[in-house]
Amino acid sequence: MVTPRKSPKAIDPLLSFGRRLASLRKARGWSQEELALESGLARSYLGGVERGQRNISLLNICRLAETLALPPSELLNF
Repeated sequence: MVTPRKSPKAIDPLLSFGRRLASLRKARGWSQEELALESGLARSYLGGVERGQRNISLLNICRLAETLALPPSELLNF
C-alpha cells in the first residue's frame, strides 16, 4: 500500500488548531495553567494541543469553547 505524501505547503490542521487555541487563550490574558484549571483539562495536554502534537477530541473542543465563552466553531476558524 502506498502512503500519500503531504505537499510541502499542506496545512497541518493540528498545528493550525493549536495556534488558534493559543491565540484565543492569550487574548484573554490566560496562561496554559489557568485555561487548564478552568476547563478541567491537564496543562500538559493543552501544551501538546497548542504545539500540534495532540489530536484533540470533539468533546474537549466543546469544553474549551465553553470555558473561553465562544462557540466551538470559533476554535476551528483558522
